[in-house]
Amino acid sequence: MKHFLHQTTVSTLFGLACLATQAQEFRIGFVSTDRIFKEAGTAKAAQSKLEQEFSKREKDLVDQSAALKTMAEKLEREAPTLSEGQRASRQKQLVDQDRDHQRKRREFQEDLTARKNEELQQVLERANKVVKQVAEAEKYDLILQEAVYVNPRHDITEKVIKILNSGVVR
Repeated sequence: MKHFLHQTTVSTLFGLACLATQAQEFRIGFVSTDRIFKEAGTAKAAQSKLEQEFSKREKDLVDQSAALKTMAEKLEREAPTLSEGQRASRQKQLVDQDRDHQRKRREFQEDLTARKNEELQQVLERANKVVKQVAEAEKYDLILQEAVYVNPRHDITEKVIKILNSGVVR
């Protein structure tokens, strides 16, 4: 299947190259979504928003983890002097708290991932509007987002980032 997709892609690009030689001017552009996610002001603002939104929960998890570690060390130190019942009770308490901590950590990661995807989707939607705006204004026939190699003269990422940062998105 991969080989077929590769063959199809190569054939398509070859066909586009043939069209380009027949047509007077066939304009191809490229935009790097990775750069947009790293450099655009909207992406940086989204990252900052997420950090603010999740920093308290993350700090609580770090504090809880430190408390669990302290409890485990204390239990290890005091275990020889505790009765069998006390030791078993404290071990059970430690295991229960650790299980709760792991559950909270998973929930945190799931919530963070979901929110991050939401924020990045909004950035991507705005970026796609800007890409379309640039493509129409500069009469591009095709804009690619993924490529193995791109000649820098076809890269419109900087233009897209500048428009995103200026806030002039139609």
